[in-house]
Amino acid sequence: MTTAGTRAARPDPRPADSRAALLVARLTSRVTDRLLGTALVVAACDPPAALHASWLVKVLVLGAVGAAWWAAPMVDARPVLTSMRRRAVAARRRTTVLPAAAIAVAAATDPPFWLVVCVAALLLAYLLVTDAWTVGVTAPPGRPRATPALAAAAATALVLLAAQVPVVGTSWARLLASLVIAATVVCLVLALRTRRGPSG
Repeated sequence: MTTAGTRAARPDPRPADSRAALLVARLTSRVTDRLLGTALVVAACDPPAALHASWLVKVLVLGAVGAAWWAAPMVDARPVLTSMRRRAVAARRRTTVLPAAAIAVAAATDPPFWLVVCVAALLLAYLLVTDAWTVGVTAPPGRPRATPALAAAAATALVLLAAQVPVVGTSWARLLASLVIAATVVCLVLALRTRRGPSG
């Protein structure tokens, strides 16, 4: 009777249809994040050139689009101690890996300027929508929402203008690159200090 009672008390295994419904729900949640992240990756892959590329390139682009749809949603959770394996870290930081990979792909494909502007706009929108510090559960209360958007837009415009300065091959190229790298480091340090500092 003990064995029978134990068997009766055990819950039934989850049906296959509920697992499929859970998978569908996960893949269709946060549609705005997914659409922006996927559009960012598509724009970075230079679609006009990809349409006339080989079938292998087209398959790689489709794989990148699928990976972007999976990785795009914001990880809106408080920081906890998790596994330090590469897969776990990549899954936790996927909203950082996705735009970084998109920028690397865009730099490698060398798209036209109009597409660079599209990538920059999509990157800005995606980062603002998926920034947990601004819109997530860890966002400090009372912080103005317009300030991060304006700062990010100004930084994006500054980077685009700096990228178009015709200094390649001149003596000013290394100086400009050094100043840009130094400014980036300073901005990162200030951002990290702001996030770790007290909200008051």
